[in-house]
Amino acid sequence: MREIQKYIHKVQYYETDQMRVVHHSNYIRWFEEARVDLMEQMGMGYDRMEELGIASPVLGVEADYLRMVRFGDTVSIRTRMKEYNGIKLTLEYEVTDENTGMVHCRGLTKHCFLNEKGRPVSLKKDYPDIHALFVGVMGQEK
Repeated sequence: MREIQKYIHKVQYYETDQMRVVHHSNYIRWFEEARVDLMEQMGMGYDRMEELGIASPVLGVEADYLRMVRFGDTVSIRTRMKEYNGIKLTLEYEVTDENTGMVHCRGLTKHCFLNEKGRPVSLKKDYPDIHALFVGVMGQEK
């Protein structure tokens, strides 16, 4: 598997408030954009997972806002798997200004895997090929 690349996002005007500062809720959206990008880089995009009947809902979100991001800034978002056991997944995010290299936000999201009936799924047991993709990404980060 190739090395996972950071996700790049240019701040749009609609993401800001009257002071041209990014509204805090948009960081959560950026986490999702970065998560979708990570899954696609892994070769297991959400569209493919859903075709297989696997959902991955968000169980929790945390964000620590360190510095403001403003309209016109470009940020990179590094996404890292913090925990994965085949049933649950925790991802960490670091939002960094592309020009200065300063970290502006850190956060995490927690997920599980469910089948079409809303019951927990063990990727390790039921989808070993998908499980191997997640383990491969975890191995890159160690």
